[in-house]
Amino acid sequence: MIYVTENLVIEEWELSEQFIQAQGPGGQNVNKVETAVQLRFEAERSPNLSDQVKRRLRRLAGRRWTSDGAVVIQSQETRSQSRNRAIARERLAELIRNALVAPKRRIATRPTLASKKRRLKAKTVRGQVKTLRGRVETDE
Repeated sequence: MIYVTENLVIEEWELSEQFIQAQGPGGQNVNKVETAVQLRFEAERSPNLSDQVKRRLRRLAGRRWTSDGAVVIQSQETRSQSRNRAIARERLAELIRNALVAPKRRIATRPTLASKKRRLKAKTVRGQVKTLRGRVETDE
């Protein structure tokens, strides 16, 4: 079980782990031992997550979200299988915690009259600077 918050717990039946060979340095150990872990969370079928949380999780997961509604997290930082497993579980919990927070809605505001006047004044000053860069007319 993964404790995401005090109220939200991910059950073991929603998770599946597969151990694969890690990439990168490690000598003979990397060729012999499967230390990297792929953690798969069936998010679409999870009864613990609401529809809004599932939508936000899908957006946050990005490429890690599969077509059948699962989140796949891969960890291969360490040479220890158990440590990689703990890292992957913590990443999943953090992703779900981020999905639980609803984004603040933006309140549309109008610019003030003073800010409009400042903007127009800055535009005229800039235009005058640009006109002074033009060709110099001689009276001769």
